[in-house]
Amino acid sequence: MFGLKTKRHLTRELALTPPSGELNRHGIAIVACVKNEASYIAEWVRFHQAVGVRHFHLYDDGSTDGTVELLQRSLTGQELTVVPWKMRMRDEKSGEFLNGQTIAFAHAILNFGGKYERMAFIDVDEFLLPKKGRTLEEALRGASGFPNISLPWHMFGHSGHVSRPAGPVCLNYKMRVSDPMQQNLDASNFKCIVDPVEVTKVGVHHFQTRSYGDETANDAGMVVPKKKRKAAEFYSAEFLQLNHYYAKSIEELKEKTDRGWSFDGSAEKYRNKVTSTITYIEANAIEDRSMIDFVDQNGIDLGH
Repeated sequence: MFGLKTKRHLTRELALTPPSGELNRHGIAIVACVKNEASYIAEWVRFHQAVGVRHFHLYDDGSTDGTVELLQRSLTGQELTVVPWKMRMRDEKSGEFLNGQTIAFAHAILNFGGKYERMAFIDVDEFLLPKKGRTLEEALRGASGFPNISLPWHMFGHSGHVSRPAGPVCLNYKMRVSDPMQQNLDASNFKCIVDPVEVTKVGVHHFQTRSYGDETANDAGMVVPKKKRKAAEFYSAEFLQLNHYYAKSIEELKEKTDRGWSFDGSAEKYRNKVTSTITYIEANAIEDRSMIDFVDQNGIDLGH
């Protein structure tokens, strides 16, 4: 069972009772919410299959562009679970949007978590890049089995592209924000990889576990309370790096802001947030070729 923590955003965090682990639980699964991602999701799936993801649990928010059909052609039933998940819900009294992503993550843990040693909760513009080893399983050894790992965003900007370039996203974009731990709130955050049978509280960017409370580890195994994650000394991408291809081309970013965000009632507020974020990234960008080198060295076929 999970219950709501009363806050202004009513489902920013959800408390739950962890599921029991199955006897043969193994591997890593990715959980993500998707909507109209047909243009890019095949590359994202191919890459994460190549680094050892066992299963994709994808929560589909009413896609109309063939996203689900593409996934079903690309993955078998042993590799893919699609959950219909339209996320437009409000609290009756306050009128606040409920965070459908948080609810989806809690649902995934409770219903599927007992099958896996790890679950990663990311978006489809985020890639989990092993820095030591060829697979995620090898890269996760840096955290020595800790049940709650926080990976800082490495936010990538336009990399000089006005319109969409040919080829894979993760090979075309190589300019990212120089300091992932900087204090620009919109360009600095974390995504998590957890042991699902330990999770007692779920958020989009933070989890708690029954053994360690709100303590979390970086990819190298350094453990701190949640409130100290943004300290400079917590930063590490020695074993595993989270690449967030936030902006893509200038034209695609404009399309993104014109569409708006499902959980923000103000289109202007969302547009200003995105503009501020990309302005910061572009003003503080450095070259990062680690993804390009990894794909080349390991001969990964991204399907383009």
